[in-house]
Amino acid sequence: MTVDTDFDQALRGFQPVSVPAITDAEFAARRAALQQSMRREAVGAVWLDASTSLVYFLGHALGRSERIHGALIFAEGEPLHVSPTFEEPKLRSLLRQPGEIACWEEDEDPYALIAAAVGTRCGEGATLALDDTTPFLFAAPISAAMEGRVVPAKGLISAMRQIKSPAEIAIMQATMAASWQVQRAVWQGLRAGVSTTEVCAFIDAAHRAQGLSPLFAAVQFGEATAYPHGVPCPQQLQPGDMVLVDMGARLHGYPSDITRTYVFGTPTPRQRELWEHERAAHAAAFAAARIGAPCESVDQAARDHLTQAGFGPGYAVPGLPHRTGHGLGLDIHEDPFIVKGNRTPLAPGMCFSIEPMLCLYGECGIRLEDIVFMTGDGPRWFCPPAYDIERPFGPDANVA
Repeated sequence: MTVDTDFDQALRGFQPVSVPAITDAEFAARRAALQQSMRREAVGAVWLDASTSLVYFLGHALGRSERIHGALIFAEGEPLHVSPTFEEPKLRSLLRQPGEIACWEEDEDPYALIAAAVGTRCGEGATLALDDTTPFLFAAPISAAMEGRVVPAKGLISAMRQIKSPAEIAIMQATMAASWQVQRAVWQGLRAGVSTTEVCAFIDAAHRAQGLSPLFAAVQFGEATAYPHGVPCPQQLQPGDMVLVDMGARLHGYPSDITRTYVFGTPTPRQRELWEHERAAHAAAFAAARIGAPCESVDQAARDHLTQAGFGPGYAVPGLPHRTGHGLGLDIHEDPFIVKGNRTPLAPGMCFSIEPMLCLYGECGIRLEDIVFMTGDGPRWFCPPAYDIERPFGPDANVA
């Protein structure tokens, strides 16, 4: 798709982002930490399916298909990669970490191979923990081959992945800053009549210009902004429309995720009032994000403000119909989730969104989404939050 010419000048102003990727030494340290936890929990091995957890511990990605393909991490020693034989040459070219490859032919049983490997390396009766994203198609026969000695690996893996290292924080800072620049360029380049499709094309092109891989672009105008995941048809921008722009892109596997909402033209008193309620709920959630506080307290703070303003209660609309946030890492939605019932204490290194969307079906919706990372002193924004409805990118930003 051709990008609208009104955005051409903005595209020429973007420069590639440069930030180091995760090192082999960090991958090795992650595996060592996982192995320590496995020994403590008496787990002999962990199965990593073709998922982001495989990327997290071993540094390479595999495409998921109907054939099982992944790796075993043992409580002691090097990993064992499991692969269809015809995929082995490609897998070997991808490997960044040490370990052997166990191959299976089309008429062989890969689940028996996995169970035998666990028995050989860990001893008879050892327990295998499964990556929680392992499809039932694979999990059921693995469990049968292991004679039921299978437990979830989620606790082991999530405890590590939800605490980001300085290198991960640096990559995420770069991705978030890049998307913030794209958000500002969208705001500056909007014109009456532009379509949501054209804006999405610009967002993808602007991310590519900065060296990122586009992940998603969701743009809604007018009444369509009321629906958290948009509507299936494009819209054309008209003066007075509420504008909601949600976007993400990846760098070294780590995504950005940022949403801005504002009005194209002069806001009405009603639009201004609703926007201020959203900003206040957003600020209340940030203020509640304190080290040691449960994740659910952040959700409750945003929801309490909106309830006091006459919205809700609970998930009722007009109001906030979904959780206030989600963790961000190699998966765009991962632990910790900012939702009622999640009593996980906030800890340094956690990264999550704050996005208490105010929905008014049939009228409009307002979502201000920013990502915070927890430090020892409390939360920090990756990017400046929205300033006001007319100057969302600060008092010195101008619409072109």
